[in-house]
Amino acid sequence: MRRHRKAETTQEAMPDPLHDTTLRSGNPSLDALVGRVRGFLSHDVSSYNMFGRAVRGYRSPDTPSIWIRDHSEILRGARYWERDMQSTIDHFAEMQSEAGWLFDYFTMTPEKVPCEKENWAKYVRVPVEADVEYRFIKAVFLAWQATGDDPWMKRMIPHMEKALCYVMTDPWRWDRRRRLVKRAYTIDTWDFDYTAGRAPWLNFRVDDETCWGIMHGDSSGYYEAFLNLAAMHARAGNASSARRWRKFAFAFRARANRASFNGRFYRHRVPITRVEIPGVDAEAQLTISNPMDINRGLATHPMALSIIDEYRRRGAANGFAADWVSVDPPFPAGIFGDAKLVPGSYCNGGLMPLVGGELSRAAFEHGREAYGLAQLLRYEELTRGNETYLWYFPDGRPSSIETSTSPDASPTDGWGSSAMLYALMEGLAGVVDTSSLFRDVRLSPRWAAAGCDEVSLAVSYAASGAGIAYDYHHHAGSRLIALGIRAKSNIDLHLLLPIGARARSLHVNGKPLRHTQGDVEESRYLDARFPVRGKAEITVRYDT
Repeated sequence: MRRHRKAETTQEAMPDPLHDTTLRSGNPSLDALVGRVRGFLSHDVSSYNMFGRAVRGYRSPDTPSIWIRDHSEILRGARYWERDMQSTIDHFAEMQSEAGWLFDYFTMTPEKVPCEKENWAKYVRVPVEADVEYRFIKAVFLAWQATGDDPWMKRMIPHMEKALCYVMTDPWRWDRRRRLVKRAYTIDTWDFDYTAGRAPWLNFRVDDETCWGIMHGDSSGYYEAFLNLAAMHARAGNASSARRWRKFAFAFRARANRASFNGRFYRHRVPITRVEIPGVDAEAQLTISNPMDINRGLATHPMALSIIDEYRRRGAANGFAADWVSVDPPFPAGIFGDAKLVPGSYCNGGLMPLVGGELSRAAFEHGREAYGLAQLLRYEELTRGNETYLWYFPDGRPSSIETSTSPDASPTDGWGSSAMLYALMEGLAGVVDTSSLFRDVRLSPRWAAAGCDEVSLAVSYAASGAGIAYDYHHHAGSRLIALGIRAKSNIDLHLLLPIGARARSLHVNGKPLRHTQGDVEESRYLDARFPVRGKAEITVRYDT
């Protein structure tokens, strides 16, 4: 019987003094997450020689295949240490079909051992999937941000345009009446659909009996893709194309929100094909992509709050070990074709760190900072054994060989751990690259929510060496916050103030600077903009 292996620290996971990302907050649980996630990701790499070209990409821990889905999600964490940000994307682009669609994954490793022995090159597109093209665009955007390689990004634009043209014209992908992306009746973004008895196992095929609908996660993924493409067009000097995609994105967002938001959260499915599943109240199901919808920008602030509070309410009501439920209420056992898909397992009601990381990131951004922090601390607690799983049972038990639909999975889940690092770096530490190479940064230190008064943070892209660092000091007795920034960036500061505080003054390098302050729910933030061309010393004095 195979045994799960622990993610041991390897040479690849050791800090690099030239390109390093580090955190010292004084909270050992938070500080531990950076190195721990780096260690997990070091085990989630596949490298192939694809027809004479070296390709290195990130994979799910249950397969050596490189899926664009896992790769694009894991890059949010791996970008801080990974030097090769482009080879996998180049290969997916090279293999793009004339029609514009992209493969889900490729491999040169036998997959169905022992019956499959051939180590030939293998490419797969799962027909029921509708999210592949937006994930490709996300991967391009992240790679461009980390490398600053504008010529490469420009070469990718035709591939991204072609992919979106396919999605918005093909009858398997586009609902012409609603002008939204459609898919088969899958569990949220997962890659098999409701069989309705028409397949002996999981069904991945589109046929005359496919049950079509609109899934909110596709809507948010494409909305973000449209905006990312617009940003890249703008950088490439294509102003009219940038305006066109932004305009389209905003109209698309309005249509998607009208169709999918039910007043509390995004409903799992807007049916195109009507189908009733016994025992399923589809309108009540809270599913995986809801926190992602927030972070991708589809949800408005009131919608975001409603979704976050829905997760908190359900977690408490159900007694979950964490609020990261994949589907609640889950589907009846076995109706998707696999007997192991019982309620509370895998994507059918299991707890997923990939949901928790997104939920944490969303909470930090929308005035629920304490809740965002709680998710990070819960994840650190679950991973102290140096293991992280794609999913856990509602009582907190990790998936096992006997219960998992992927019994070969190792405990180095990259998607979930990267989502948690994303929440830590962009949510709590508050470093968001809004262009590339940290040229433009939205800086939102939220250490007041964690009670951390002395913090040193460095964030760097290994592929380019571009980075930003700051030292945060809160002197409660003097009612002073000092922030020393080292960067070459245009800073959009959005600083969380201590509870009950109101900023009295802001100085940058000793000179007063105009600022505003406003509330995000119960939290107060100071806002200001200024450039940093090497070093800057910021001081904020406040009253209570």
